[in-house]
Amino acid sequence: MDMIAALVALGAMTAALLPRTPVPRAATTAGTTSLAITACHPLLGRHGETTLWILAEALPLLALALLAARHAPAPRTAISTGLPAAAVALILIRTLWPGEPSLTVTACAAWSLPAIAATGTGLYMRSLDTTRHRAVADAKRAQRLALARDLHDYVAHDISGILVQAQAARLAPGPLPPTVADALRRIEEAGQRAMAAMDRTVEMLHDRPGTHDDHHLPGTESLENLVSGFSPPANLAMTPGLDLPRETSATVYRVVTEALTNVHRHARQATRVDVTVTREGATVRVRITDDGGGFSETTGRGGYGLAGLTERAELLGGSLSAGPTPGGWHVTAVLPAETTTTAEAET
Repeated sequence: MDMIAALVALGAMTAALLPRTPVPRAATTAGTTSLAITACHPLLGRHGETTLWILAEALPLLALALLAARHAPAPRTAISTGLPAAAVALILIRTLWPGEPSLTVTACAAWSLPAIAATGTGLYMRSLDTTRHRAVADAKRAQRLALARDLHDYVAHDISGILVQAQAARLAPGPLPPTVADALRRIEEAGQRAMAAMDRTVEMLHDRPGTHDDHHLPGTESLENLVSGFSPPANLAMTPGLDLPRETSATVYRVVTEALTNVHRHARQATRVDVTVTREGATVRVRITDDGGGFSETTGRGGYGLAGLTERAELLGGSLSAGPTPGGWHVTAVLPAETTTTAEAET
């Protein structure tokens, strides 16, 4: 039985070092097994004669107590740490039973010292981890706040200047050519959207409650306004009555916005842009194409914006691709059209 307990402890310690095995489960399993076998010795009248297996068991149990004290979630720290530590403290009962009670108590107290030391070391390392994580979080927050200040003080100021200039031009005396008036209107609307996006970004960087969800972000319901004011002319084809989860809807809007922005930046010779948003079973497919030419060293199409959107699409369980088409460029995203809860309810 001592050999079985030692093998279980060694196996549990090995498993705890693997990334897929939760440390609390391994520590709890080894500690419970060891305590059960220790209890069997006096109950069954057995007497342990081999101390080698006891030593081979005690060392992994101490390691598990240390790992549990350091890594176990707070609600389970006491149990997952206490069981292997108690198993080490009581393990000599196997060899001392039956015997002088005072000797047994003294031996168990002495063996509890390594268990206490292992637990204390684990808790100390846990406090160091907590301090380090807090310092990293504080540094990241300071960087976010500095970025928010820069966006508010400099970028927002420049966008406000663009808005003021466009509004002043529209109020200039005398009639304006229709094309000029329409261009100024689009500049003003784009500036207002940029200011709204800037405000949302600054709020999120300030880590204010309620600013990390997508419920306040534009979604598919805003695509028509986005596309209608675009130049060159853009055509929007969307499945009627499309109902998407909010985060998917917001991602669709971001994909279209990024693709249209790239047309302005890299395909100024484009004369047509097509935007299609279609429901395909449990997914929604977003495709934006233009006739402004494919990739070249001078255009450098497909930058950091698409890379970030690719990561976001993958986090949602979808995908995003971009590349040249005959005479143009495409951005295509496939995203989940249903939440996990909805899909499970339908099945």
